[in-house]
Amino acid sequence: MGALVALLALICAWPASAALDEKRALRESQAAIGRVIGDYRLTDAEGRAVRLSAFRGKPLVVSFIYTGCFQICPTTTKHLEQMVRQAERAIGPGTFHVATIGFNLPFDTPEAMRDYGRKQGVRNANWSFLSPETGSVDALLADFGFLREATPAGFDHLLQVSIVDADGRIYRQVYGDAFDAPAFVGPLLELAQNTPRPAGTLSAIVEEIRLLCTIYDPASGKYRVNYAIVIEILVGASVLLVGMTSVVIEWRRRRRVQAAPGAPATRVSDAR
Repeated sequence: MGALVALLALICAWPASAALDEKRALRESQAAIGRVIGDYRLTDAEGRAVRLSAFRGKPLVVSFIYTGCFQICPTTTKHLEQMVRQAERAIGPGTFHVATIGFNLPFDTPEAMRDYGRKQGVRNANWSFLSPETGSVDALLADFGFLREATPAGFDHLLQVSIVDADGRIYRQVYGDAFDAPAFVGPLLELAQNTPRPAGTLSAIVEEIRLLCTIYDPASGKYRVNYAIVIEILVGASVLLVGMTSVVIEWRRRRRVQAAPGAPATRVSDAR
Protein backbone atom coordinates (compact mmCIF):
# COMPACT_ATOMS: atom_id res chain seq x y z
CA MET A 1 0.00 0.00 0.00
CA GLY A 2 2.85 2.37 0.89
CA ALA A 3 4.49 1.76 -2.49
CA LEU A 4 1.25 2.62 -4.28
CA VAL A 5 0.89 5.89 -2.38
CA ALA A 6 4.51 6.79 -3.16
CA LEU A 7 3.97 6.13 -6.86
CA LEU A 8 0.82 8.23 -6.98
CA ALA A 9 2.65 11.08 -5.26
CA LEU A 10 4.98 11.30 -8.24
CA ILE A 11 2.23 12.32 -10.62
CA CYS A 12 0.56 15.73 -10.76
CA ALA A 13 -2.69 14.24 -12.01
CA TRP A 14 -6.30 15.35 -11.78
CA PRO A 15 -9.03 12.76 -11.14
CA ALA A 16 -10.65 13.45 -14.48
CA SER A 17 -7.74 12.12 -16.50
CA ALA A 18 -4.66 9.92 -16.30
CA ALA A 19 -3.02 10.66 -19.65
CA LEU A 20 0.60 10.32 -18.55
CA ASP A 21 2.35 6.97 -18.96
CA GLU A 22 3.93 6.82 -15.49
CA LYS A 23 6.45 4.09 -16.31
CA ARG A 24 7.66 5.85 -19.44
CA ALA A 25 7.85 9.19 -17.60
CA LEU A 26 9.99 7.71 -14.84
CA ARG A 27 12.16 5.84 -17.37
CA GLU A 28 12.83 9.03 -19.36
CA SER A 29 13.58 10.93 -16.16
CA GLN A 30 16.12 8.39 -14.96
CA ALA A 31 17.74 8.17 -18.40
CA ALA A 32 18.56 11.89 -18.18
CA ILE A 33 20.97 11.36 -15.26
CA GLY A 34 24.50 12.04 -16.46
CA ARG A 35 23.30 14.11 -19.42
CA VAL A 36 24.84 17.53 -20.06
CA ILE A 37 22.08 20.12 -20.45
CA GLY A 38 22.08 22.32 -23.53
CA ASP A 39 22.61 26.06 -23.32
CA TYR A 40 19.01 27.29 -23.60
CA ARG A 41 17.90 30.90 -23.62
CA LEU A 42 15.25 31.87 -21.08
CA THR A 43 13.75 35.05 -19.63
CA ASP A 44 13.76 35.81 -15.91
CA ALA A 45 10.94 37.35 -13.89
CA GLU A 46 12.28 40.86 -14.58
CA GLY A 47 12.26 40.36 -18.34
CA ARG A 48 16.02 39.84 -18.69
CA ALA A 49 17.50 37.25 -21.04
CA VAL A 50 19.29 34.42 -19.22
CA ARG A 51 21.22 31.46 -20.61
CA LEU A 52 21.44 28.20 -18.68
CA SER A 53 25.22 28.28 -19.07
CA ALA A 54 25.25 31.34 -16.80
CA PHE A 55 24.44 29.04 -13.86
CA ARG A 56 27.47 26.80 -14.38
CA GLY A 57 30.20 26.85 -11.81
CA LYS A 58 27.80 25.92 -9.01
CA PRO A 59 25.15 23.20 -8.64
CA LEU A 60 21.75 24.12 -10.03
CA VAL A 61 18.38 22.87 -8.76
CA VAL A 62 15.68 22.87 -11.45
CA SER A 63 11.94 22.37 -11.03
CA PHE A 64 9.27 22.59 -13.72
CA ILE A 65 5.79 23.95 -13.04
CA TYR A 66 2.92 25.59 -14.82
CA THR A 67 1.35 28.63 -13.23
CA GLY A 68 -2.20 27.42 -13.92
CA CYS A 69 -1.65 24.54 -11.47
CA PHE A 70 -3.38 25.74 -8.31
CA GLN A 71 -2.77 22.83 -5.94
CA ILE A 72 0.09 20.39 -6.51
CA CYS A 73 2.67 22.73 -8.08
CA PRO A 74 2.38 25.40 -5.35
CA THR A 75 2.56 22.73 -2.64
CA THR A 76 5.67 21.25 -4.24
CA THR A 77 7.34 24.67 -4.58
CA LYS A 78 6.67 25.51 -0.93
CA HIS A 79 8.18 22.21 0.16
CA LEU A 80 11.16 22.79 -2.11
CA GLU A 81 11.64 26.20 -0.49
CA GLN A 82 11.84 24.53 2.92
CA MET A 83 14.40 22.01 1.64
CA VAL A 84 16.44 24.79 0.00
CA ARG A 85 16.64 26.63 3.32
CA GLN A 86 17.77 23.45 5.04
CA ALA A 87 20.39 22.83 2.34
CA GLU A 88 21.71 26.36 2.71
CA ARG A 89 22.07 25.87 6.46
CA ALA A 90 23.97 22.64 5.89
CA ILE A 91 26.15 23.64 2.94
CA GLY A 92 26.18 27.41 3.06
CA PRO A 93 24.20 30.22 1.39
CA GLY A 94 25.09 30.97 -2.20
CA THR A 95 26.67 27.57 -2.80
CA PHE A 96 23.98 26.57 -5.32
CA HIS A 97 21.28 28.18 -7.42
CA VAL A 98 17.60 27.28 -7.89
CA ALA A 99 15.57 27.74 -11.08
CA THR A 100 11.83 27.20 -11.39
CA ILE A 101 10.84 27.04 -15.06
CA GLY A 102 7.32 27.38 -16.41
CA PHE A 103 6.59 25.09 -19.35
CA ASN A 104 3.04 26.13 -20.31
CA LEU A 105 3.61 28.71 -23.03
CA PRO A 106 2.36 31.27 -23.84
CA PHE A 107 0.79 31.51 -20.38
CA ASP A 108 3.88 31.14 -18.19
CA THR A 109 5.21 34.59 -19.01
CA PRO A 110 7.89 36.36 -16.94
CA GLU A 111 5.13 38.29 -15.20
CA ALA A 112 3.19 35.11 -14.40
CA MET A 113 6.35 33.46 -13.10
CA ARG A 114 7.11 36.48 -10.91
CA ASP A 115 3.62 36.38 -9.43
CA TYR A 116 3.90 32.63 -8.88
CA GLY A 117 7.14 33.02 -6.95
CA ARG A 118 5.68 35.76 -4.77
CA LYS A 119 2.58 33.72 -3.99
CA GLN A 120 4.76 30.83 -2.80
CA GLY A 121 6.69 33.16 -0.50
CA VAL A 122 10.05 32.64 -2.20
CA ARG A 123 12.44 35.45 -1.25
CA ASN A 124 15.81 34.03 -2.15
CA ALA A 125 18.35 35.97 -4.19
CA ASN A 126 19.70 32.66 -5.56
CA TRP A 127 16.32 31.50 -6.88
CA SER A 128 15.20 32.42 -10.42
CA PHE A 129 11.74 32.03 -11.95
CA LEU A 130 12.19 31.58 -15.68
CA SER A 131 10.23 31.36 -18.91
CA PRO A 132 11.72 29.39 -21.83
CA GLU A 133 11.45 30.28 -25.48
CA THR A 134 8.52 28.76 -27.35
CA GLY A 135 10.74 27.16 -29.97
CA SER A 136 13.01 25.41 -27.47
CA VAL A 137 10.71 24.36 -24.63
CA ASP A 138 10.27 20.80 -25.90
CA ALA A 139 14.03 20.28 -26.31
CA LEU A 140 14.63 21.80 -22.85
CA LEU A 141 12.17 19.44 -21.19
CA ALA A 142 13.57 16.48 -23.12
CA ASP A 143 17.09 17.26 -21.89
CA PHE A 144 15.84 17.03 -18.31
CA GLY A 145 13.84 13.88 -19.03
CA PHE A 146 10.65 15.74 -18.09
CA LEU A 147 7.43 14.53 -19.73
CA ARG A 148 4.07 16.23 -19.53
CA GLU A 149 0.71 15.47 -21.08
CA ALA A 150 -2.08 17.99 -21.61
CA THR A 151 -5.42 17.11 -20.02
CA PRO A 152 -8.78 18.92 -19.93
CA ALA A 153 -7.86 20.19 -16.47
CA GLY A 154 -4.24 21.17 -17.17
CA PHE A 155 -1.23 18.83 -17.34
CA ASP A 156 -0.12 15.50 -15.94
CA HIS A 157 3.60 15.44 -15.16
CA LEU A 158 6.13 13.98 -12.81
CA LEU A 159 6.80 15.88 -9.61
CA GLN A 160 10.48 16.11 -10.37
CA VAL A 161 13.37 18.20 -9.08
CA SER A 162 16.61 17.90 -11.02
CA ILE A 163 19.98 18.52 -9.37
CA VAL A 164 22.58 19.61 -11.92
CA ASP A 165 26.29 19.71 -11.11
CA ALA A 166 28.63 22.65 -11.68
CA ASP A 167 29.47 21.39 -15.18
CA GLY A 168 25.83 21.37 -16.32
CA ARG A 169 25.35 17.60 -15.98
CA ILE A 170 22.25 16.11 -14.33
CA TYR A 171 23.45 14.51 -11.11
CA ARG A 172 20.24 13.37 -9.42
CA GLN A 173 16.46 13.35 -9.88
CA VAL A 174 14.28 13.84 -6.79
CA TYR A 175 10.61 12.89 -6.86
CA GLY A 176 7.43 13.66 -4.94
CA ASP A 177 5.73 16.64 -3.36
CA ALA A 178 7.17 16.06 0.13
CA PHE A 179 10.52 14.34 -0.33
CA ASP A 180 12.78 13.80 2.68
CA ALA A 181 15.80 15.99 3.33
CA PRO A 182 18.41 13.28 2.57
CA ALA A 183 16.99 12.82 -0.94
CA PHE A 184 17.57 16.51 -1.71
CA VAL A 185 20.24 17.86 0.63
CA GLY A 186 22.33 14.68 0.39
CA PRO A 187 23.24 15.04 -3.33
CA LEU A 188 23.97 18.76 -2.88
CA LEU A 189 26.23 17.95 0.06
CA GLU A 190 28.04 15.33 -2.05
CA LEU A 191 28.64 17.89 -4.78
CA ALA A 192 29.87 20.44 -2.23
CA GLN A 193 32.28 17.93 -0.69
CA ASN A 194 33.76 17.23 -4.13
CA THR A 195 34.13 20.89 -5.10
CA PRO A 196 37.79 21.98 -5.43
CA ARG A 197 38.83 24.77 -3.06
CA PRO A 198 41.90 27.02 -2.84
CA ALA A 199 44.64 24.83 -1.39
CA GLY A 200 46.46 25.74 1.79
CA THR A 201 44.13 28.44 3.10
CA LEU A 202 42.78 28.14 6.63
CA SER A 203 39.23 28.96 5.52
CA ALA A 204 39.36 26.19 2.90
CA ILE A 205 40.56 23.66 5.47
CA VAL A 206 37.86 24.69 7.97
CA GLU A 207 35.15 24.50 5.29
CA GLU A 208 36.38 21.09 4.14
CA ILE A 209 36.20 19.75 7.69
CA ARG A 210 32.75 21.27 8.23
CA LEU A 211 31.34 19.65 5.10
CA LEU A 212 32.93 16.28 5.86
CA CYS A 213 31.42 16.35 9.35
CA THR A 214 27.89 17.38 8.28
CA ILE A 215 25.45 14.52 8.79
CA TYR A 216 21.70 13.96 8.71
CA ASP A 217 20.04 13.69 12.13
CA PRO A 218 16.88 11.53 11.79
CA ALA A 219 15.64 12.65 15.21
CA SER A 220 15.41 16.30 14.17
CA GLY A 221 14.97 15.70 10.44
CA LYS A 222 17.79 18.17 9.75
CA TYR A 223 21.46 18.22 8.84
CA ARG A 224 24.00 19.23 11.48
CA VAL A 225 27.73 19.23 12.12
CA ASN A 226 28.82 16.14 14.06
CA TYR A 227 31.40 17.58 16.44
CA ALA A 228 32.49 14.10 17.52
CA ILE A 229 33.85 13.60 14.00
CA VAL A 230 35.47 17.04 14.13
CA ILE A 231 37.26 16.10 17.36
CA GLU A 232 38.38 12.78 15.87
CA ILE A 233 39.83 14.56 12.85
CA LEU A 234 41.59 17.16 15.00
CA VAL A 235 43.00 14.51 17.35
CA GLY A 236 44.20 12.41 14.42
CA ALA A 237 45.79 15.47 12.79
CA SER A 238 47.47 16.39 16.10
CA VAL A 239 48.91 12.89 16.55
CA LEU A 240 50.19 12.93 12.96
CA LEU A 241 51.74 16.38 13.46
CA VAL A 242 53.45 15.35 16.70
CA GLY A 243 54.80 12.20 15.06
CA MET A 244 56.16 14.11 12.07
CA THR A 245 57.69 16.76 14.33
CA SER A 246 59.45 14.08 16.40
CA VAL A 247 60.87 12.49 13.26
CA VAL A 248 62.17 15.85 12.02
CA ILE A 249 63.72 16.69 15.42
CA GLU A 250 65.48 13.31 15.60
CA TRP A 251 66.72 13.62 12.03
CA ARG A 252 68.18 17.07 12.74
CA ARG A 253 69.78 15.83 15.98
CA ARG A 254 71.57 13.05 14.17
CA ARG A 255 72.76 15.45 11.49
CA ARG A 256 74.24 17.73 14.15
CA VAL A 257 75.97 14.83 15.89
CA GLN A 258 77.51 13.64 12.63
CA ALA A 259 78.68 17.14 11.75
CA ALA A 260 80.19 17.88 15.19
CA PRO A 261 84.09 18.01 15.44
CA GLY A 262 85.55 14.73 16.67
CA ALA A 263 82.48 12.74 15.71
CA PRO A 264 83.44 9.22 14.62
CA ALA A 265 83.67 8.94 10.87
CA THR A 266 81.61 6.37 9.12
CA ARG A 267 83.91 3.85 7.44
CA VAL A 268 82.99 1.52 4.67
CA SER A 269 85.04 -1.66 4.47
CA ASP A 270 85.50 -3.41 1.17
CA ALA A 271 84.50 -7.04 1.25
CA ARG A 272 87.41 -9.28 0.23
